[in-house]
Amino acid sequence: MRSARPWILYAALVVLPVALAPLLLHLGSDVLDTPDATGTAPRSASLFDTVQRLLVTLSVILASCQLTGRLMRRLSQPTVIGEILAGILLGPSFLGLLWPAGYDWLLPQPLIEPLNALAQLGLVFFMFLVGQETDFRGIGRRGRNVLVISHVGVAVPLLAGIALAFLMYRSYAPEKIGFTAFALFFGVSMSITAFPVLARIVTHRGLNDTAVGTTALAGAAIGDVTAWCLLAVVVAVVEHSSFTGVAVTVVLAASFALVMWLAVRPALLRWSYGSRLDESERAEGGSPDGAILPVLCCGIMLCAFTTQWIGIHSIFGAFLLGAVMPRGSEKVERATVRMRGMTETLLLPLFFVYSGLRTDFGLFGTNWRTWVWCLLLVTVAVVVKWGSTTIAALATGSVWQEALSLGALMNCRGLTELIVLNVGLDLGVISPALFTMFVFMAFVSTVMTSPALSLIELRRGRERPPRVAP
Repeated sequence: MRSARPWILYAALVVLPVALAPLLLHLGSDVLDTPDATGTAPRSASLFDTVQRLLVTLSVILASCQLTGRLMRRLSQPTVIGEILAGILLGPSFLGLLWPAGYDWLLPQPLIEPLNALAQLGLVFFMFLVGQETDFRGIGRRGRNVLVISHVGVAVPLLAGIALAFLMYRSYAPEKIGFTAFALFFGVSMSITAFPVLARIVTHRGLNDTAVGTTALAGAAIGDVTAWCLLAVVVAVVEHSSFTGVAVTVVLAASFALVMWLAVRPALLRWSYGSRLDESERAEGGSPDGAILPVLCCGIMLCAFTTQWIGIHSIFGAFLLGAVMPRGSEKVERATVRMRGMTETLLLPLFFVYSGLRTDFGLFGTNWRTWVWCLLLVTVAVVVKWGSTTIAALATGSVWQEALSLGALMNCRGLTELIVLNVGLDLGVISPALFTMFVFMAFVSTVMTSPALSLIELRRGRERPPRVAP
């Protein structure tokens, strides 16, 4: 009898309720349903359908970025080139042109805003990682020669960009955008060097310990910080029509940077070193390892919110927090490694695809003048960046081959250029056609970096030992 009790219990509490449930549902529908009840909500615009479609779209995006990234690595190109290419292929310039129905199904309008939100979140976290990996101490150790090379490589392209903007303003500037904002943004876009991509090229080619590699990394870091400052001024000019508004924004941004350096950085030092205390000391106020990543994420988003509120874009807050973040804490390093995995694997590819959605070569059509302007922009961007850096390197004591290699490396624009361009398009400083021209320029200048270095090395040979970094 005792052995039958579980089965009796099962029949009473499982079989009987399951048998009675359909009866109650049928009775309730006969008695309680209203005459106009439809039974189900429309699914076409439901959140459930949006999430379903988003999951499929994300899978296609990630698979495409992985395939093109692996292909580019086989061609000795950085992965970022493959991800930019994936964005262009999935955008209106390729998929939208060859298979409009497939493009509309994969990237319908309701998905654009969720993709943009995820892309912007990935961009904010990536800028924190860029700030964190920028070695400002190394910049200081390499002296004035690096400063000269870097700033010449910013100033000359900036001037060339303003001059080119003077010629292209009437044809390609959006309505109600003044020449000052347009030309300044044009100049900043010409002067950018992609520090993260350059660092990966230097590592991949084994140039870390050479004069060329260390000088290029230090120069790119200085140049990027300078360019970010210039971009902040451009954003302030666009957001405020009066000089007073621009001045207030710049002062607030400078004050925030000082607070980050003088107040937040010492607090981060104490916090990060406290994260390495033993269990007894940790109980008295140290930071448990599990709390580091959530605290970092909260700090990144709050800093990004602060600079967005100031009026200079959220990426600057994230970059500043990364720049003041102390180095050397093992647990902080582990937390950033975990953050990097999610950011570079999932969120950052969405930024490339979102940029690809905004890149439309169909805007050029058969207008040969637009194509001529595009080729002129690419040519001027490459010549002035490469040429000015090479001349500055020669003037500071480098030999021809090293100077040309530095120019090739500093000409690499990659991801950083896309970040700047998206800021400009969001602000309405540049038109979609000009955005497409600049994306093409960023793609060409980055693709040519590795082949150019190979040609220079082939001509140089292996007989000369590397020079000591200045």
